[in-house]
Amino acid sequence: MTSEGAHTFTKYGWLVCLWVLTASFQYGYHTSALNQLQGVLTCKIADPTVPVYYGLPTCIPMSDATFSVVTSMYTFGGFFGSLSANIVMDRYGRKGASRLSAALTASGSAVFGLSSSVGPLILGRFLVGLAAGLGICLCPIYLSEIAPAKIKGNLGVLTQLAIVIGIMVTQGMGFGLATPRQWRLVLFISSGISIFQYFISPFVVESPSYLNRKGLVDQQKVATRRLWGEIHGVSQTDPEELDNDSEEPLLSDSDSVAEHRSTGRQPTMTIPQLFASTELRRPLLTIIVAMMSQQISGINAVLYYSNDILSKSLPELASYVSLGITIVNFFMTFPPIFLIERVGRKQLIQLSVACALLSHLAVGYGLNNGLVTLSSIAITTFVMSFAFGLGPIPFVMIPEVAPPHAVSAISSVGLSLNWSTNFVIGLIFLPLRNFLAHGDPMKEGRVFYLFAAALFCSTLWFSKLYRG
Repeated sequence: MTSEGAHTFTKYGWLVCLWVLTASFQYGYHTSALNQLQGVLTCKIADPTVPVYYGLPTCIPMSDATFSVVTSMYTFGGFFGSLSANIVMDRYGRKGASRLSAALTASGSAVFGLSSSVGPLILGRFLVGLAAGLGICLCPIYLSEIAPAKIKGNLGVLTQLAIVIGIMVTQGMGFGLATPRQWRLVLFISSGISIFQYFISPFVVESPSYLNRKGLVDQQKVATRRLWGEIHGVSQTDPEELDNDSEEPLLSDSDSVAEHRSTGRQPTMTIPQLFASTELRRPLLTIIVAMMSQQISGINAVLYYSNDILSKSLPELASYVSLGITIVNFFMTFPPIFLIERVGRKQLIQLSVACALLSHLAVGYGLNNGLVTLSSIAITTFVMSFAFGLGPIPFVMIPEVAPPHAVSAISSVGLSLNWSTNFVIGLIFLPLRNFLAHGDPMKEGRVFYLFAAALFCSTLWFSKLYRG
């Protein structure tokens, strides 16, 4: 049975999708989990009448520098999680990697939520980052390998949608739970979700493509029937077709289709082998540039520091604008689900970049000239631009540009560099903004011109590499 004859999932198949997407949801959840909690967590907002609640301190005194270290442990853990994802996915399977990600998220969130000092906070944050790095690598691959061919692209967009939902949920929860007595609930809720995901995993099937490459033909047939149902008129005698039913990898023109079709049973490629392979250099560079472009765009600088960026112009409303940005981000993730197959990957990402460049220029001009309304609208349109192209398309591309035996290695490399660039951008944004402004608050928009130039250059490189 192949996915060519399947147009959609069974009900069970959709439930498996939701189970897989929990990893991406947790990635977004913990990306913004501490944003609204900073004041109460670090004792800047404290209740002196209740220093201890259920045996735990209601806050943990920290300087801004210490809080930055705690926050950055998520990115640090994410780097190592993505770097090791290739080994974990191919040794324990996609399902096993998902279970490990759930276990790490549950334990890391619980450790953070039960902390009474900085040390456990750092450990918990690192474990959650480790889980997120692993989960964000496996989610698009798992979805692609279980999806019917007709909806692979549409389904791939759900990775970004789940991330955005996670960000929006924690931003909203912060308004109600950012209190000395309740802030730990944000972490316990995350832990509970992952515990539930872990314990229902025995009812979830492994990726049919992974089972096929391991030679587990009978298990592969059972998995495909449960995911897609019985498909009449489609051959079930050649399971090797399973790895060849999707769109051909978008390699260089000299790469032959026959060469790809022979990779179904090739040994899984390691990262050192990937870097040594001349045939896979183009797919590797394509994913690296796409993933780094996500962060070079400045999206996480906006999500991390939107309150600070707008606080001078909108001191009363900055936090509400930040929440509004996440809501806009959520709604604008839906259009790619319907447009990706109609418009195409490359065209959609180019349109996204064009709108993002215009938005950066408008944000810079607005901040430099005290135009509050313009800068607020432009930041919102930038997030909208990112959400319908730059955000989801790189995740969709990962399993499309490489043969099955190399997809997990390419994913690990691309997302490790994504985490690294994320860390660097988050670290240097505020110092770089202040350096370029030379201490003048009316010149703080200059940093957005720099982001626009960097994004333009990376997009030119991407356009030369990607032939979608």
